Amino acid sequence: MIALIQRVAQASVIVDEVEVGAIGRGVLVLLGVESGDSEEQVVRLVHKVLNYRIFPDSADKMNLSLHDIEGDILVVSQFTLAADTKKGLRPSFSSAAAPEIAQALYEKFCATAAKMLTKPVQKGVFGADMQVSLVNDGPVTFSLKV
Repeated sequence: MIALIQRVAQASVIVDEVEVGAIGRGVLVLLGVESGDSEEQVVRLVHKVLNYRIFPDSADKMNLSLHDIEGDILVVSQFTLAADTKKGLRPSFSSAAAPEIAQALYEKFCATAAKMLTKPVQKGVFGADMQVSLVNDGPVTFSLKV
């Protein structure tokens, strides 16, 4: 399971010309689910995302987490993160989880994050063609894998 996280000043996702999710200061999570991923990995990855120290403290050091700043989170499914790009010029998606498994783990990720944050989680629409807009703050981007 892969989470590409970006510290954002704001982010939103549009599906069929309708905004389905939007946040202010917080984290945009692009989530890729790989074959063999489990619910246990979901819990570990959510914990890592919510507690990863990527926000500046008063000394401008990255010492604060999403929890610390009481920030927002927007989670967007992105199966292309599971691509194998080692050979050739076309990605292989053989390591991506089957759609029904990936969707269940994506929904579990969002529900677990909402429970741990005790606030709503904004999200995209699984499997939809989405337009994601963001203002990356920094820029700060990390790839987390469990």
